[in-house]
Amino acid sequence: MDVQVYRVPMQRLIQGNGMPQESDHGVAIVGMGIVCSIGDNIVEFKESLKKGVSGITRLADRKGPKLSVDIGAEIKAFSFLDRLYRYSDIPETLLQKARHCAQRSPFAIQASVLSALEAWQDSGMVARENDPERLGVIVAGESTTQNYRYGLHAGFETDPEYLSPRYALQFLDTHQVGVLSEILTIKGEGFVVGGASASGNVGIIKAVQLIQAGIVDTCLVAGVVADLSPIELQGFVNVGAMVRGNEFQTPEQASRPFDEQHAGFVFGQASACVILQSCDVATERNATVRSTILGAAMNLDAVSTTAPSASGEARAMNEALRRGGVCASGVDYLNAHGSSSPLGDATEVEAIKQVFGDHVSKLRVNSTKGLTGHCLYSAGVVELIASVLQMEGEFIHPNKNLENPIDHKLRFSGARFEKARIALAMSNSFGFGGINSSIVFQNAC
Repeated sequence: MDVQVYRVPMQRLIQGNGMPQESDHGVAIVGMGIVCSIGDNIVEFKESLKKGVSGITRLADRKGPKLSVDIGAEIKAFSFLDRLYRYSDIPETLLQKARHCAQRSPFAIQASVLSALEAWQDSGMVARENDPERLGVIVAGESTTQNYRYGLHAGFETDPEYLSPRYALQFLDTHQVGVLSEILTIKGEGFVVGGASASGNVGIIKAVQLIQAGIVDTCLVAGVVADLSPIELQGFVNVGAMVRGNEFQTPEQASRPFDEQHAGFVFGQASACVILQSCDVATERNATVRSTILGAAMNLDAVSTTAPSASGEARAMNEALRRGGVCASGVDYLNAHGSSSPLGDATEVEAIKQVFGDHVSKLRVNSTKGLTGHCLYSAGVVELIASVLQMEGEFIHPNKNLENPIDHKLRFSGARFEKARIALAMSNSFGFGGINSSIVFQNAC
Protein backbone atom coordinates (compact mmCIF):
# COMPACT_ATOMS: atom_id res chain seq x y z
CA MET A 1 0.00 0.00 0.00
CA ASP A 2 1.05 3.64 -0.42
CA VAL A 3 1.99 5.17 2.90
CA GLN A 4 1.13 8.79 3.51
CA VAL A 5 4.26 10.24 5.10
CA TYR A 6 4.86 13.97 5.25
CA ARG A 7 8.31 15.19 6.26
CA VAL A 8 8.22 17.28 9.43
CA PRO A 9 11.50 19.11 10.11
CA MET A 10 13.20 18.06 13.35
CA GLN A 11 14.82 20.73 15.50
CA ARG A 12 18.26 20.50 17.03
CA LEU A 13 20.45 22.98 18.84
CA ILE A 14 23.67 24.05 17.16
CA GLN A 15 26.69 24.55 19.38
CA GLY A 16 27.81 28.15 19.61
CA ASN A 17 24.71 30.27 19.12
CA GLY A 18 22.21 27.97 20.84
CA MET A 19 19.66 28.62 18.09
CA PRO A 20 17.58 25.77 16.67
CA GLN A 21 18.35 24.56 13.16
CA GLU A 22 15.91 22.53 11.12
CA SER A 23 17.01 19.05 10.14
CA ASP A 24 15.05 16.30 8.40
CA HIS A 25 17.41 13.51 9.43
CA GLY A 26 15.74 10.48 10.98
CA VAL A 27 16.78 7.97 13.60
CA ALA A 28 17.50 4.42 12.48
CA ILE A 29 17.27 1.16 14.38
CA VAL A 30 20.51 -0.60 13.43
CA GLY A 31 20.82 -3.31 16.09
CA MET A 32 18.59 -5.47 18.31
CA GLY A 33 19.20 -8.03 21.05
CA ILE A 34 16.99 -9.97 23.45
CA VAL A 35 16.94 -12.60 26.18
CA CYS A 36 13.42 -13.59 27.21
CA SER A 37 11.09 -16.43 28.07
CA ILE A 38 10.46 -17.32 24.40
CA GLY A 39 13.94 -16.78 22.97
CA ASP A 40 17.58 -16.47 23.97
CA ASN A 41 18.27 -14.27 20.95
CA ILE A 42 16.58 -12.42 18.11
CA VAL A 43 16.34 -15.45 15.79
CA GLU A 44 14.67 -17.62 18.44
CA PHE A 45 12.37 -14.79 19.48
CA LYS A 46 11.19 -14.27 15.89
CA GLU A 47 10.41 -17.97 15.44
CA SER A 48 8.45 -18.04 18.71
CA LEU A 49 6.44 -15.02 17.61
CA LYS A 50 5.53 -16.73 14.35
CA LYS A 51 4.49 -19.93 16.10
CA GLY A 52 2.62 -18.16 18.89
CA VAL A 53 4.75 -19.79 21.58
CA SER A 54 3.85 -18.80 25.13
CA GLY A 55 6.57 -18.43 27.76
CA ILE A 56 4.13 -18.49 30.68
CA THR A 57 4.57 -21.38 33.13
CA ARG A 58 4.52 -22.00 36.88
CA LEU A 59 7.07 -19.86 38.70
CA ALA A 60 10.08 -21.99 39.60
CA ASP A 61 12.24 -22.02 42.74
CA ARG A 62 10.71 -18.92 44.29
CA LYS A 63 11.86 -18.37 47.87
CA GLY A 64 9.65 -16.78 50.49
CA PRO A 65 6.02 -17.12 51.60
CA LYS A 66 3.27 -18.64 49.48
CA LEU A 67 1.85 -15.93 47.24
CA SER A 68 -1.48 -15.35 45.52
CA VAL A 69 0.30 -15.70 42.17
CA ASP A 70 2.43 -18.62 41.01
CA ILE A 71 2.68 -18.09 37.24
CA GLY A 72 4.90 -15.96 35.03
CA ALA A 73 7.01 -15.87 31.88
CA GLU A 74 10.45 -16.26 33.45
CA ILE A 75 13.83 -16.55 31.80
CA LYS A 76 14.67 -20.17 32.53
CA ALA A 77 18.00 -21.97 33.12
CA PHE A 78 19.98 -18.76 33.06
CA SER A 79 23.77 -19.06 33.00
CA PHE A 80 25.66 -15.87 32.20
CA LEU A 81 28.93 -17.54 31.16
CA ASP A 82 27.28 -20.24 29.06
CA ARG A 83 25.29 -17.65 27.14
CA LEU A 84 28.20 -15.20 26.91
CA TYR A 85 30.41 -17.60 25.00
CA ARG A 86 27.71 -18.38 22.45
CA TYR A 87 28.65 -15.10 20.75
CA SER A 88 31.29 -16.64 18.51
CA ASP A 89 31.60 -13.61 16.22
CA ILE A 90 32.43 -11.17 19.02
CA PRO A 91 36.16 -10.56 19.66
CA GLU A 92 37.60 -12.47 22.60
CA THR A 93 38.83 -9.24 24.19
CA LEU A 94 35.28 -7.88 24.32
CA LEU A 95 33.92 -11.13 25.77
CA GLN A 96 36.61 -11.09 28.45
CA LYS A 97 35.75 -7.50 29.28
CA ALA A 98 32.09 -8.45 29.64
CA ARG A 99 33.03 -11.38 31.86
CA HIS A 100 35.21 -9.19 34.08
CA CYS A 101 32.51 -6.52 34.49
CA ALA A 102 29.44 -8.71 34.97
CA GLN A 103 30.42 -12.19 36.17
CA ARG A 104 29.65 -11.34 39.81
CA SER A 105 26.80 -8.95 39.11
CA PRO A 106 23.09 -9.51 39.81
CA PHE A 107 20.97 -11.35 37.25
CA ALA A 108 19.39 -8.14 35.89
CA ILE A 109 22.79 -6.70 34.95
CA GLN A 110 24.04 -9.94 33.42
CA ALA A 111 20.93 -10.19 31.25
CA SER A 112 21.42 -6.58 30.07
CA VAL A 113 25.01 -7.32 29.10
CA LEU A 114 23.97 -10.32 27.01
CA SER A 115 21.22 -8.53 25.08
CA ALA A 116 23.45 -5.46 24.64
CA LEU A 117 26.25 -7.57 23.14
CA GLU A 118 23.85 -9.15 20.66
CA ALA A 119 22.51 -5.72 19.66
CA TRP A 120 26.06 -4.31 19.37
CA GLN A 121 27.08 -7.22 17.16
CA ASP A 122 23.90 -6.90 15.07
CA SER A 123 24.60 -3.20 14.50
CA GLY A 124 28.08 -3.83 13.12
CA MET A 125 29.60 -1.58 15.77
CA VAL A 126 31.86 -4.45 16.91
CA ALA A 127 33.77 -4.45 13.64
CA ARG A 128 34.65 -0.76 13.46
CA GLU A 129 36.42 2.03 15.30
CA ASN A 130 33.91 4.20 17.16
CA ASP A 131 34.32 7.65 18.67
CA PRO A 132 33.39 6.90 22.31
CA GLU A 133 32.31 10.48 22.95
CA ARG A 134 29.63 10.19 20.24
CA LEU A 135 28.10 7.10 21.86
CA GLY A 136 25.37 7.17 24.52
CA VAL A 137 23.60 4.64 26.73
CA ILE A 138 20.16 4.81 28.33
CA VAL A 139 19.02 2.20 30.86
CA ALA A 140 15.23 1.87 30.92
CA GLY A 141 13.90 0.69 34.27
CA GLU A 142 14.10 1.63 37.93
CA SER A 143 14.37 -0.43 41.15
CA THR A 144 15.80 -3.27 39.08
CA THR A 145 17.54 -5.18 41.91
CA GLN A 146 14.50 -5.93 44.05
CA ASN A 147 14.80 -9.72 44.12
CA TYR A 148 18.59 -9.49 44.53
CA ARG A 149 18.18 -7.35 47.64
CA TYR A 150 15.40 -9.57 48.97
CA GLY A 151 17.67 -12.62 48.69
CA LEU A 152 20.40 -10.95 50.77
CA HIS A 153 18.14 -10.01 53.67
CA ALA A 154 18.33 -13.27 55.67
CA GLY A 155 22.12 -13.39 55.54
CA PHE A 156 22.38 -9.72 56.47
CA GLU A 157 20.23 -10.22 59.56
CA THR A 158 22.48 -13.05 60.71
CA ASP A 159 25.72 -11.18 60.08
CA PRO A 160 25.86 -7.69 58.50
CA GLU A 161 29.53 -8.26 57.65
CA TYR A 162 28.32 -10.96 55.24
CA LEU A 163 27.33 -8.20 52.82
CA SER A 164 29.65 -7.95 49.82
CA PRO A 165 31.42 -4.59 49.30
CA ARG A 166 30.10 -4.74 45.73
CA TYR A 167 26.57 -4.25 47.06
CA ALA A 168 27.16 -0.50 47.44
CA LEU A 169 27.39 -0.30 43.65
CA GLN A 170 25.12 -3.14 42.60
CA PHE A 171 21.89 -2.00 44.23
CA LEU A 172 22.06 1.28 42.29
CA ASP A 173 20.29 1.35 38.93
CA THR A 174 23.13 3.49 37.60
CA HIS A 175 25.45 0.49 37.94
CA GLN A 176 23.84 -0.76 34.73
CA VAL A 177 25.05 2.43 33.02
CA GLY A 178 28.56 1.92 34.38
CA VAL A 179 28.83 -1.72 33.37
CA LEU A 180 27.49 -1.24 29.83
CA SER A 181 29.56 1.88 29.23
CA GLU A 182 32.76 0.17 30.40
CA ILE A 183 32.23 -2.93 28.27
CA LEU A 184 31.36 -0.99 25.10
CA THR A 185 33.57 2.06 25.76
CA ILE A 186 30.73 4.58 25.76
CA LYS A 187 31.80 8.06 26.87
CA GLY A 188 28.92 10.26 25.72
CA GLU A 189 25.77 10.79 27.79
CA GLY A 190 24.36 7.98 29.91
CA PHE A 191 21.56 7.77 32.45
CA VAL A 192 18.62 5.79 33.84
CA VAL A 193 14.99 6.54 32.99
CA GLY A 194 11.86 5.32 34.68
CA GLY A 195 8.31 5.23 33.42
CA ALA A 196 6.78 2.20 35.15
CA SER A 197 5.42 -0.06 32.39
CA ALA A 198 6.31 2.61 29.82
CA SER A 199 10.00 2.68 30.79
CA GLY A 200 11.18 0.97 27.59
CA ASN A 201 9.41 3.48 25.36
CA VAL A 202 10.60 6.36 27.52
CA GLY A 203 14.19 5.15 27.05
CA ILE A 204 13.73 4.97 23.28
CA ILE A 205 12.17 8.43 23.16
CA LYS A 206 15.01 9.96 25.18
CA ALA A 207 17.56 8.28 22.88
CA VAL A 208 15.80 9.70 19.82
CA GLN A 209 15.94 13.15 21.38
CA LEU A 210 19.67 12.83 22.15
CA ILE A 211 20.38 11.90 18.55
CA GLN A 212 18.11 14.58 17.08
CA ALA A 213 19.77 17.20 19.30
CA GLY A 214 23.18 16.18 17.95
CA ILE A 215 24.46 15.20 21.42
CA VAL A 216 25.32 11.66 20.31
CA ASP A 217 25.32 9.83 16.97
CA THR A 218 24.54 6.38 18.37
CA CYS A 219 22.67 5.34 21.51
CA LEU A 220 22.19 1.96 23.19
CA VAL A 221 18.82 1.59 24.92
CA ALA A 222 18.73 -1.26 27.43
CA GLY A 223 15.31 -2.41 28.64
CA VAL A 224 16.08 -4.05 31.97
CA VAL A 225 14.64 -7.40 32.99
CA ALA A 226 12.10 -7.21 35.83
CA ASP A 227 13.43 -9.45 38.61
CA LEU A 228 10.62 -8.90 41.10
CA SER A 229 10.82 -10.13 44.68
CA PRO A 230 7.83 -11.81 46.36
CA ILE A 231 6.91 -8.44 47.87
CA GLU A 232 6.47 -6.76 44.47
CA LEU A 233 4.64 -9.75 43.02
CA GLN A 234 2.12 -9.74 45.85
CA GLY A 235 1.87 -5.96 45.67
CA PHE A 236 0.72 -6.11 42.05
CA VAL A 237 -1.89 -8.71 43.02
CA ASN A 238 -3.13 -6.60 45.92
CA VAL A 239 -3.58 -3.51 43.76
CA GLY A 240 -5.70 -5.58 41.38
CA ALA A 241 -3.35 -5.43 38.40
CA MET A 242 -1.83 -8.93 38.26
CA VAL A 243 -3.77 -12.11 37.51
CA ARG A 244 -4.00 -14.63 40.35
CA GLY A 245 -2.44 -18.02 39.81
CA ASN A 246 -5.68 -20.01 40.12
CA GLU A 247 -7.75 -18.02 37.59
CA PHE A 248 -7.15 -20.43 34.68
CA GLN A 249 -6.61 -24.15 34.12
CA THR A 250 -3.15 -23.74 32.58
CA PRO A 251 -0.63 -20.89 32.95
CA GLU A 252 -0.45 -20.16 29.22
CA GLN A 253 -4.18 -19.36 29.18
CA ALA A 254 -3.74 -16.53 31.69
CA SER A 255 -2.51 -13.65 29.50
CA ARG A 256 -5.55 -12.63 27.46
CA PRO A 257 -5.17 -9.12 26.02
CA PHE A 258 -8.49 -7.72 24.76
CA ASP A 259 -10.39 -10.94 25.56
CA GLU A 260 -13.62 -10.96 27.58
CA GLN A 261 -11.94 -13.23 30.16
CA HIS A 262 -8.92 -11.02 30.80
CA ALA A 263 -8.24 -10.89 34.52
CA GLY A 264 -4.99 -8.95 34.90
CA PHE A 265 -1.44 -8.98 33.58
CA VAL A 266 0.99 -11.87 33.82
CA PHE A 267 4.51 -11.17 35.07
CA GLY A 268 7.09 -11.53 32.28
CA GLN A 269 10.88 -11.32 32.11
CA ALA A 270 12.98 -9.99 29.24
CA SER A 271 16.17 -8.07 28.74
CA ALA A 272 15.95 -6.23 25.43
CA CYS A 273 18.29 -3.76 23.74
CA VAL A 274 18.19 -1.64 20.61
CA ILE A 275 20.92 0.44 18.97
CA LEU A 276 19.61 3.73 17.59
CA GLN A 277 21.70 5.80 15.21
CA SER A 278 21.43 8.97 13.17
CA CYS A 279 20.38 8.02 9.65
CA ASP A 280 23.24 10.18 8.36
CA VAL A 281 25.79 8.14 10.30
CA ALA A 282 24.10 4.85 9.42
CA THR A 283 24.26 5.76 5.73
CA GLU A 284 27.85 6.93 5.99
CA ARG A 285 29.01 3.61 7.46
CA ASN A 286 26.73 1.54 5.20
CA ALA A 287 24.88 0.05 8.18
CA THR A 288 21.95 -2.32 7.79
CA VAL A 289 18.91 -0.30 8.85
CA ARG A 290 16.19 -2.47 10.36
CA SER A 291 13.66 0.33 10.72
CA THR A 292 13.41 4.12 11.00
CA ILE A 293 11.68 5.97 13.84
CA LEU A 294 9.55 8.76 12.42
CA GLY A 295 7.84 10.14 15.50
CA ALA A 296 7.68 9.47 19.24
CA ALA A 297 5.81 11.12 22.08
CA MET A 298 5.02 10.81 25.77
CA ASN A 299 2.80 12.73 28.17
CA LEU A 300 1.34 12.63 31.68
CA ASP A 301 -2.25 12.45 32.94
CA ALA A 302 -1.39 14.44 36.09
CA VAL A 303 -2.46 11.56 38.35
CA SER A 304 -0.62 9.37 40.86
CA THR A 305 -2.91 6.34 40.64
CA THR A 306 -3.10 3.23 38.45
CA ALA A 307 -6.15 4.50 36.53
CA PRO A 308 -5.56 4.87 32.75
CA SER A 309 -6.93 7.72 30.65
CA ALA A 310 -8.21 7.28 27.11
CA SER A 311 -7.68 10.98 26.37
CA GLY A 312 -4.06 10.83 27.57
CA GLU A 313 -3.33 7.71 25.55
CA ALA A 314 -4.94 9.26 22.47
CA ARG A 315 -2.86 12.43 22.94
CA ALA A 316 0.35 10.38 22.93
CA MET A 317 -0.62 8.52 19.76
CA ASN A 318 -1.73 11.68 17.98
CA GLU A 319 1.44 13.55 18.93
CA ALA A 320 3.66 10.69 17.74
CA LEU A 321 1.82 10.77 14.42
CA ARG A 322 2.12 14.56 14.21
CA ARG A 323 5.85 14.52 14.95
CA GLY A 324 6.34 11.81 12.36
CA GLY A 325 4.33 13.69 9.76
CA VAL A 326 2.09 10.66 9.37
CA CYS A 327 -1.67 10.33 8.83
CA ALA A 328 -3.44 7.85 11.10
CA SER A 329 -4.91 6.20 8.00
CA GLY A 330 -1.39 5.39 6.81
CA VAL A 331 -0.58 3.13 9.78
CA ASP A 332 -0.79 -0.58 8.93
CA TYR A 333 -0.14 -2.15 12.31
CA LEU A 334 -0.37 -1.34 16.01
CA ASN A 335 1.46 -3.26 18.72
CA ALA A 336 -0.90 -2.36 21.53
CA HIS A 337 0.01 -2.01 25.19
CA GLY A 338 -2.65 -4.70 25.71
CA SER A 339 -1.72 -5.77 29.23
CA SER A 340 -4.72 -8.10 29.76
CA SER A 341 -6.11 -5.81 32.46
CA PRO A 342 -9.88 -5.33 32.00
CA LEU A 343 -9.80 -1.57 32.63
CA GLY A 344 -6.51 -1.06 30.77
CA ASP A 345 -7.62 -2.96 27.67
CA ALA A 346 -11.00 -1.22 27.50
CA THR A 347 -9.38 2.20 27.91
CA GLU A 348 -6.83 1.53 25.16
CA VAL A 349 -9.56 0.36 22.76
CA GLU A 350 -11.40 3.62 23.37
CA ALA A 351 -8.20 5.62 22.73
CA ILE A 352 -7.45 3.69 19.53
CA LYS A 353 -10.94 4.46 18.21
CA GLN A 354 -10.47 8.16 19.01
CA VAL A 355 -7.21 8.30 17.05
CA PHE A 356 -7.92 6.02 14.10
CA GLY A 357 -11.66 6.45 13.58
CA ASP A 358 -12.99 4.39 10.67
CA HIS A 359 -9.45 3.11 9.97
CA VAL A 360 -9.73 0.71 12.95
CA SER A 361 -11.38 -1.83 10.64
CA LYS A 362 -8.18 -1.93 8.56
CA LEU A 363 -5.56 -1.40 11.28
CA ARG A 364 -4.04 -4.72 12.35
CA VAL A 365 -3.72 -4.95 16.15
CA ASN A 366 -2.05 -7.44 18.45
CA SER A 367 -0.33 -7.56 21.83
CA THR A 368 3.00 -9.33 22.35
CA LYS A 369 2.15 -9.66 26.06
CA GLY A 370 -0.12 -12.57 25.16
CA LEU A 371 3.09 -14.55 24.53
CA THR A 372 5.74 -12.95 26.75
CA GLY A 373 3.61 -11.75 29.63
CA HIS A 374 4.08 -8.15 30.72
CA CYS A 375 7.83 -7.51 30.82
CA LEU A 376 7.34 -4.25 32.72
CA TYR A 377 10.47 -2.06 32.43
CA SER A 378 11.60 -3.64 29.15
CA ALA A 379 8.13 -4.07 27.63
CA GLY A 380 8.45 -1.12 25.24
CA VAL A 381 11.80 -2.34 23.88
CA VAL A 382 10.55 -5.94 23.60
CA GLU A 383 7.50 -4.81 21.66
CA LEU A 384 9.46 -2.48 19.38
CA ILE A 385 11.71 -5.42 18.51
CA ALA A 386 8.66 -7.67 17.97
CA SER A 387 7.15 -5.05 15.67
CA VAL A 388 10.34 -4.67 13.61
CA LEU A 389 10.64 -8.45 13.23
CA GLN A 390 7.06 -8.67 12.01
CA MET A 391 7.70 -5.81 9.61
CA GLU A 392 10.81 -7.51 8.23
CA GLY A 393 9.21 -10.96 8.06
CA GLU A 394 5.90 -9.72 6.65
CA PHE A 395 3.76 -11.42 9.27
CA ILE A 396 1.51 -10.62 12.23
CA HIS A 397 2.01 -12.79 15.29
CA PRO A 398 -1.05 -14.41 16.94
CA ASN A 399 -3.11 -12.80 19.66
CA LYS A 400 -2.88 -15.84 21.89
CA ASN A 401 -6.03 -16.56 23.91
CA LEU A 402 -8.09 -13.88 22.14
CA GLU A 403 -11.28 -15.93 21.80
CA ASN A 404 -14.00 -13.36 22.54
CA PRO A 405 -12.76 -9.82 21.77
CA ILE A 406 -14.06 -7.01 23.95
CA ASP A 407 -14.61 -5.00 20.78
CA HIS A 408 -15.52 -6.28 17.32
CA LYS A 409 -14.72 -3.13 15.35
CA LEU A 410 -10.95 -3.47 15.76
CA ARG A 411 -9.03 -5.81 13.46
CA PHE A 412 -7.29 -7.98 16.05
CA SER A 413 -4.99 -10.72 14.77
CA GLY A 414 -6.25 -14.28 15.13
CA ALA A 415 -5.07 -17.48 16.76
CA ARG A 416 -2.42 -18.11 14.07
CA PHE A 417 0.13 -15.86 12.47
CA GLU A 418 -0.93 -14.08 9.30
CA LYS A 419 1.09 -12.96 6.31
CA ALA A 420 0.98 -9.20 6.00
CA ARG A 421 3.04 -6.34 4.60
CA ILE A 422 3.68 -3.63 7.19
CA ALA A 423 5.04 -0.37 5.84
CA LEU A 424 4.21 1.78 8.85
CA ALA A 425 3.73 0.69 12.47
CA MET A 426 2.99 2.10 15.92
CA SER A 427 3.84 0.74 19.38
CA ASN A 428 2.13 1.87 22.60
CA SER A 429 3.28 1.67 26.22
CA PHE A 430 1.36 3.04 29.19
CA GLY A 431 2.43 3.07 32.83
CA PHE A 432 1.07 3.56 36.33
CA GLY A 433 1.03 7.20 37.35
CA GLY A 434 -0.50 8.29 34.06
CA ILE A 435 2.55 7.86 31.82
CA ASN A 436 1.55 7.50 28.16
CA SER A 437 3.90 6.87 25.24
CA SER A 438 3.73 5.96 21.58
CA ILE A 439 6.30 5.44 18.79
CA VAL A 440 5.75 5.46 15.00
CA PHE A 441 8.28 3.77 12.70
CA GLN A 442 8.69 2.47 9.16
CA ASN A 443 10.76 -0.15 7.40
CA ALA A 444 13.41 2.00 5.68
CA CYS A 445 15.82 4.86 6.42
